[in-house]
Amino acid sequence: SPPARSPSPQGFLYTAPIREQGNIYKPNNKMMADELSEKAVHDVHTKEIDLVNRDPKHLNDDVVKIDFEDVIAEPEGTHSFDGIWKASFTTFTVTKYWFYRLLSAIFGIPMALIWGIYFAILSFLHIWAVVPCIRSYLIEIQCISRVYSICIHTFCDPLFEAIGKVFSSIRATVRKEI
Repeated sequence: SPPARSPSPQGFLYTAPIREQGNIYKPNNKMMADELSEKAVHDVHTKEIDLVNRDPKHLNDDVVKIDFEDVIAEPEGTHSFDGIWKASFTTFTVTKYWFYRLLSAIFGIPMALIWGIYFAILSFLHIWAVVPCIRSYLIEIQCISRVYSICIHTFCDPLFEAIGKVFSSIRATVRKEI
């Protein structure tokens, strides 16, 4: 059946738009409702984090992957006792591991708070100040560019056209004399 027509406040007839599938928030057919209920809604703040791969975007691959061999190395002909070398390796590795854990236990949450506040402020400024200022500038510069373009076409175009006509009658010939 055709859509119902109802009079507008001005007395005109208009066609009321009707969606066959229903509103995406309140579906009016069972198929769409089932489709939406099957999709899992994931919140950014409650997503599960990977406790094994803690650098999935490889932000610190080249910065902090420092092993014993990257810092301490004995060239050929200059070797310490094997026991000292093993003890040094163990001391370095265990100290680095546990001291990092101690520092992150003490300063990890405060630093996360500081960085969270910093990036929140950065996002806020970008969304509410930087982008609107840039958009405003682009709108206003477009108006100025139109006025500038009109001035150039009005004053400069005739001048350059006249200069072009003056110099267009000049002919140059090149002769090679031997």
